[in-house]
Amino acid sequence: MDKKLHNLIKREIKRQNDSINLIASENYISNEMLDVLGSPLTNKYSEGYPGKRYYPGNKFYDEIENLAKTRGLKSFKLSSNKWAINVQPYSGSPANFAIYSALMKPGDTLMGLNLSSGGHLTHGHKVNFSGKIYKAIQYGTDKNGYINYKEIEKLAKKYKPKVIVSGITAYPRKVNFKKFKKIAKSIGAYHVADISHIAGLVVAGLHESPFNYCDVVMMTTHKTLRGPRGAIIFSKKELSKEIDKAVFPGTQGGPHNNTTAAKALMFFDIHKSSFKSYQKQVVKNSKALAKRLIKFGFNIVTGGTDNHLMLVDLKNIKIGGLEAEEILEKNNIIANRNSIPGDKSPFKPSGLRIGTPAITTRGMKEKDMDRIAKLIYESLVIKRNIKKDIEKLTKKFPLTYDNRW
Repeated sequence: MDKKLHNLIKREIKRQNDSINLIASENYISNEMLDVLGSPLTNKYSEGYPGKRYYPGNKFYDEIENLAKTRGLKSFKLSSNKWAINVQPYSGSPANFAIYSALMKPGDTLMGLNLSSGGHLTHGHKVNFSGKIYKAIQYGTDKNGYINYKEIEKLAKKYKPKVIVSGITAYPRKVNFKKFKKIAKSIGAYHVADISHIAGLVVAGLHESPFNYCDVVMMTTHKTLRGPRGAIIFSKKELSKEIDKAVFPGTQGGPHNNTTAAKALMFFDIHKSSFKSYQKQVVKNSKALAKRLIKFGFNIVTGGTDNHLMLVDLKNIKIGGLEAEEILEKNNIIANRNSIPGDKSPFKPSGLRIGTPAITTRGMKEKDMDRIAKLIYESLVIKRNIKKDIEKLTKKFPLTYDNRW
């Protein structure tokens, strides 16, 4: 036994158990999913697709991948005659790379939400491949922090992008996919929706589905979907061959078979009645936490939230995002610094991104959001050490991982 590594893993599990995790893009998976991820399925190379592999011995892997695909289409109520699904992408960034590779050529124009307004690096930021390989045009939010659709329409008509991305990573309001479709259609652009953060809400009917308005939909599986770390690409049937070729052999090699199987399990879990109840509680907790933080004097971008996350504007309490992140981490509250509308640099963000998927998985409800908001206030404003309070709270909601470690 590697005692040193084993000890580090045990310490990390204890850290997770003893902390309030408010990272909007993180969650906790089940013991059953851990079993699948740690299974011997990881032993096999399966380059290619079911029925067209580059290695022998893939009979059961083909069945597993096809099971994941069938369940994925069913989860979003999609017809296999109109939509295709690729379950092989390793994560969100490679998935977006594959999508852009399939739909554009280097130098073509890409339009996406800028980082400080709640977009992702892969939506055209200059330090990312999406801003280096393609000519990136970025849209933003209005003075109230809402996506500015008039600006998008104006920029689209001026620059004629080949692809328009409607996607968020730190935006607390609903996205109007219908408006994006209208804009994209008016200039003959592809409309790609990145619903990595809100996929679980879409499944549960808590956010409008993008599928009636998009050519391609990408999502990661480890956020609100509570699946393994990975991604999935849905595409209109007529685009599926190019998408598949862009994933393999275009941008990645053999799929991670254990992760593919875990995605199949994730889609199985989605059909349990408890999944929709969970998503509803995520939104309830998010709204309750935002309201309580406002009562404690914090400024929330857009004044609230429609989904699983919120952005706290820290300028009025005269503290930067990084400093707030570090203070909270010392007190066992994990929330990440984040750019907010108006920030000039992502390296000096004025905000904090807070999400409720992980704490909801632990069983917390609205009354617990009151407690968390108070502890955040006491930590950042009163400057009180709240670590013992957090440890007391987390003991009421222990993680249910077994004792294998």
